Amino acid sequence: MAKRLALVTGGMGGLGETISTKMADAGYRVVVTYSPSNKTADKWVAGMKSGGYDFHAYPCDVADYDSCRSCVANVANEIGQIDILVNNAGITRDMTFRKMTKADWDVVLHTNLDSVFNMTKQVCDGMVDRGWGRVINVSSVNGSKGAFGQTNYSAAKAGMHGFTKSLALEVAKKGVTVNTISPGYIGTKMVTAIPKEILDSKIIPQIPVGRLGKPEEIAGLIIYLCSEEAAFVNGANIAINGGQHMA
Repeated sequence: MAKRLALVTGGMGGLGETISTKMADAGYRVVVTYSPSNKTADKWVAGMKSGGYDFHAYPCDVADYDSCRSCVANVANEIGQIDILVNNAGITRDMTFRKMTKADWDVVLHTNLDSVFNMTKQVCDGMVDRGWGRVINVSSVNGSKGAFGQTNYSAAKAGMHGFTKSLALEVAKKGVTVNTISPGYIGTKMVTAIPKEILDSKIIPQIPVGRLGKPEEIAGLIIYLCSEEAAFVNGANIAINGGQHMA
């Protein structure tokens, strides 16, 4: 049987890159998407290839439905049908609600939540028709507990799981599972760029295990959810936050 094909949105980011490489290590064929504004995509692909990862990368504005439709059509024509979708792309525009503009709200909701519809819509029917599929939505601990200065981000990440639960009900009998994972603070470049004194005094003390999570740990959970052994996990929101928030 041909190897399953996985598409990871935002696959060139700190977490996305680790998800992509670990999925490739686990035997999946991997396609990544990147923002059309990314001018270093070719360099990234070349760097991955020199490291042994022959990734295919496609520009895609995940906030734009037509861009997602075109992207997935190109993947299907050039690589194959998508068996696994990891909705990982996301952005932040953090500020208090008082300072937040409509544009700040819209860009986060479009990129973090509308994208889940835009991408899943392109692949879900094919998964159902073939009788197998995995949709994994990467949310956040702050979608579960809220966060100061993140009304836009937390609303989008909470909305992802409402989507997950409802779609899971619709496709469960067709061999397709839909799940959410909600990482806490992970040691990506974005998080480790936070001043050390803030990490040490404000963030790490909130995490019972006493450290940041590792991107590899997030990837490991995603790989499990893609497996046959995880076929009974459906509509779940799996927290992976070191005990920072227990629902």
